[in-house]
Amino acid sequence: MKPIKNGGIIVFIQGSSLLKIVGGFLLFLFMIFSISGALTALKPEYRISSSSVNNATNKITGEMLYQFLGWENRHFLKGVNEQTSPPVMNSLFKMSTNINLDDPRSLLGRELPFFSFFDKQIIVAGEGTNYTNMPIESSPPIEFLQAEQEADLKNIEDLQETNGEQTTDQPIHTTGDREVVYVYFTHNTESYLPYLDGVTNPDLAFHTKINVTKIGDKLKEELASKGIGTFVDKTDVQKKLNQKGWKYWKSYEESREVVKAATTANRDLTYFIDIHRDSRRRVQTTVDVNGKPYAKLAFVIGTANPNYEKNVKFANELHKRLETKYKGLSRGIVTQSGPNHNGIYNQDLSGNAILIEFGGVDNTFEELNRSAAALADVFSEFYWQAESVSNPVQDQGEKK
Repeated sequence: MKPIKNGGIIVFIQGSSLLKIVGGFLLFLFMIFSISGALTALKPEYRISSSSVNNATNKITGEMLYQFLGWENRHFLKGVNEQTSPPVMNSLFKMSTNINLDDPRSLLGRELPFFSFFDKQIIVAGEGTNYTNMPIESSPPIEFLQAEQEADLKNIEDLQETNGEQTTDQPIHTTGDREVVYVYFTHNTESYLPYLDGVTNPDLAFHTKINVTKIGDKLKEELASKGIGTFVDKTDVQKKLNQKGWKYWKSYEESREVVKAATTANRDLTYFIDIHRDSRRRVQTTVDVNGKPYAKLAFVIGTANPNYEKNVKFANELHKRLETKYKGLSRGIVTQSGPNHNGIYNQDLSGNAILIEFGGVDNTFEELNRSAAALADVFSEFYWQAESVSNPVQDQGEKK
């Protein structure tokens, strides 16, 4: 700057300096737009939001909290077991990126197309169960959902003959007029290829008449023979979806209303079973038990609900009993949550709620009914044992 006689100031600016200022400003704008574009381009589940912050804080364990506080006050570190507590940096990395260094699938699930659909965890592995053959589900074709186009039926003349042997023995215990088990079908049109004429594609195994709801009839029959009252709800969830114009992935939202209405109408309902059908083929969904083929059972638990641990405990009780009496029938317990998955499956409504995959697309109702009878067998043992513990006086009175 240089003063002039009339009191003004002349400002000299070098051209290189002006270019630096303009360039810096343009670079700043470019960075702002780039960061904004990157954030808005992210999938909703990866964006920073109040829910994502909440999810991250939910993963903070007591040991981690003590370590954080120990950075400022080492007295808190006395409450941390150095041998069992995870490194803080590893924990922070997992919380901020959702990548578990001990599980490569957490990274691959984002990089490989559709990999997240198979990204589940095995809590309890049944015989032959591993990460290559866990249960999978396929959606019905758009044509089926919109126009209700479905295959002709076959082999249905024998269905009435596959209900198994009827028993006239009176059960030792009974729930009387109380219905304590609630069976329903979120994907009520899931069917089986042996009954669909001309259909060989497992993704097309859907039908409005012959489907998983028939399993509910057999399960109710078998539970009744054990003295356990059961209500089978065959509400056409898929029809309700069509009426509302909802997509298939909203099935659990619709079945949730069905379950809530049932619990309001009947306070005795204690156990909730959502029956599905796996899309796996016969070799992975069938087992020979005592010389007869059975459709395997798989327990699926959603982790995104407060009853998660109770649901797992309930499923594990049934799994262990099946392993004892029907070796190989249970495929185990898998959990599911996160992007592209419901993660709740209405199991937040009760600690005694489970989802069971009954066989796969190639199984027959003869095999499915055997499995339903086996499930009723072990469930009744579990139920009456739990009742005798909670009501010992009443149990003794019944024995007299």
